[in-house]
Amino acid sequence: MGNYHFIGIKGSGMSALAQLLHDLGHRVQGEDTEDYIFTQAALESRRIPIYTFGHAPLSSEMTVIASNAFQDDHAALVHCRLAGLTVRRYHHFLGDWMRGFTSIAVTGSHGKTTTTGMMAHALGSVKASCSLVGDGTGTGHPDASLFIFESCEYKRHFLAYRPEIAVITNIDFDHPDYFADIHDVRSAFEEMASLVRGNLVACGDDEQVRLMRTDKKTLLYGFEPHNELRAADVAVAGGGVSFSVQWRSAQLGRFFIPAFGRHNVLNALSVIGTGLLLDLDMEQIRAHMSSFSGVKRRFTEKRWRGNVLIDDYAHHPSEIKATLEAVRSKYPEKRVVGVFQPHTFSRVEKLMDDFAVSLREADDVFLCPIFGSAREAFGKVSIEQLREQIPNAQLISESTVADLTGYDNSVLVFMGAGDIQKYQQLLERL
Repeated sequence: MGNYHFIGIKGSGMSALAQLLHDLGHRVQGEDTEDYIFTQAALESRRIPIYTFGHAPLSSEMTVIASNAFQDDHAALVHCRLAGLTVRRYHHFLGDWMRGFTSIAVTGSHGKTTTTGMMAHALGSVKASCSLVGDGTGTGHPDASLFIFESCEYKRHFLAYRPEIAVITNIDFDHPDYFADIHDVRSAFEEMASLVRGNLVACGDDEQVRLMRTDKKTLLYGFEPHNELRAADVAVAGGGVSFSVQWRSAQLGRFFIPAFGRHNVLNALSVIGTGLLLDLDMEQIRAHMSSFSGVKRRFTEKRWRGNVLIDDYAHHPSEIKATLEAVRSKYPEKRVVGVFQPHTFSRVEKLMDDFAVSLREADDVFLCPIFGSAREAFGKVSIEQLREQIPNAQLISESTVADLTGYDNSVLVFMGAGDIQKYQQLLERL
């Protein structure tokens, strides 16, 4: 039995890993800020001790796992090293730990979390699995042979892994504070692909995926005819979408997922493709996909005063476009109101025009102040500059949330990767 201490245990990946190790019988504790973060609920339900920075008890047999959000000079890391403890970064620890499993890495610029969650739900119901999902959900099974995990491209962290299968949902320009351009992003994915021990499962509808140079055997999926695994005849019905699937020349029949939007059909295809490579029972996968309830902060709905409120993590133009398309698909008769909080100044600066185009798909747009980050507290752009490019946009703040109370029979979509939830919570209290 191992003994682990997590620095930054409330981070989504860190929380999930702590839960997984706890489920496998290891001793786990961690330290973080005092602020409440939704990822700690699962830790608390498992009675995993959480301490504020600087107050955690340490012992010599502990292995320290540090979040990538903190630099080497962070006081908690310095304290552990001075105490003589071994400190491992999250991705390095995970890369070594997964070697005993058939590992499935889910990566891509967008859609990783939902796809990983769907994969863990469907495949994990067929074969014992451990899983790490980017919404802070981790599960450990003592008899697991599969390990399904979200693999992040930021700062090329996914190069620490050697998975048996890698799913690539798409390749897009993001994280402009690190990547120079789309070519730099694609080269990172090519390098990642070279480390895969088995097959790639990749979205063949994505232009940048098709431009990848790789010698790995690749199962391409999508709607377009050149793909080996294809979806067609998408229909909205019964609280989700159904679609037909063809693999090579074989008809696999119709599948149903309780989600909306073409991007979720693509996510489902990646799960089906992975199941085919692993030779898992497709009828069981079909049945379990139909009961997938989604992941946290991805199209999470509730009713409020005759309106639908949706909380979504969308923080990139492509994600905003996909989210609004899913809203239109599910609620074609309702007015769509986008409430968007940009995440990081560098992303807004580099993708300003794309943000404007995506947000124009909403009937009305409310823009919150830009949410910075620990690594980027200020920048060269302002939210006013984005507003100028969107004719139907206006600014909103915590003190003016009441401006949203005038809607009825509408869908208010709160989008962002920062603390956008506080705006929705303030509205619900009015």
